[in-house]
Amino acid sequence: MTVIVRDVRPEDAAGFARVRRAALPFMLATAEQAAFDWAHAHPDARARPLVAEADGRIIGTAQVSLYHDSPQEGAGTLNVYVDPEHRRLGAGSLLVRAAEEHLAEQGATDLYTWVLDEPGNRAFAELHGYAARRSAHFLRLDLASAPLPEPQAPPAGVELRPAADFAADPRPLFELDALTTADEPGDVSAELDDYDHWLATTWRHPLFSAELTTVALVDGAPAAFSAAQVDGAGRYVTGMTGTAPAHRGRGLAKLAKNDSLHRARAAGCTEAFTGNDAENGPMLAINKWFGYEICATEVRHVRSVG
Repeated sequence: MTVIVRDVRPEDAAGFARVRRAALPFMLATAEQAAFDWAHAHPDARARPLVAEADGRIIGTAQVSLYHDSPQEGAGTLNVYVDPEHRRLGAGSLLVRAAEEHLAEQGATDLYTWVLDEPGNRAFAELHGYAARRSAHFLRLDLASAPLPEPQAPPAGVELRPAADFAADPRPLFELDALTTADEPGDVSAELDDYDHWLATTWRHPLFSAELTTVALVDGAPAAFSAAQVDGAGRYVTGMTGTAPAHRGRGLAKLAKNDSLHRARAAGCTEAFTGNDAENGPMLAINKWFGYEICATEVRHVRSVG
């Protein structure tokens, strides 16, 4: 069986998403999402999605780009996934080689990737020169049957509203998102400063649900939120939960997430997923309170290149 690696084509979206779901079932992946992400990649990211193909069937994928929104120079990312039924054919190594060559051509000097915390995957990363860094957990909640905490009445001056109420002017939510993203745990910091790009790629993303995203307002201004993504097949993911620094320690994120989860269940969602940095104790405690359980762990790996 001959394996080739090539750039994606529009007709690859379904196969690309299928491989992602098979290799990483804790994240949402749809053909519509893949096509949207390819079409809306920021030009400064120098994105180059790749597929590995064997006998006309897509068996591997790679998401490859620069961290265009980070002040850190020379940071690039490649996340490679191979269909579990087609491993050990060389697809992963071919994808890594093509991704690294592209990033090097674009001036990247530090290459970051996420690797599932399994012996085979970690050995593969180490074989290709990547060193382990921080860890992050995937968590799952059976939304169909697990008991959720009862909805809580917000304290005086606090109001819970769906993000859809901001459809006429989402900028206040962009500003809150930028504020909370700035100090999110991670190896590569990010700065959200392009409202138009955020509007096009976050607010209008096909997985984003403004109806199930909850915003906590303090005295009428957004102070915390829990962003929701759905795939239309009963799966719900918390894309981000955050609180503005001035309002932390008041339980606003918990209020927002509880409201979002209840509305997701009412909308017919049956599985809830989220992800947390392994060192993010406050959010891990909140998710444990909701009943989430760790279902997998990823390990961040990095390689420096000349």
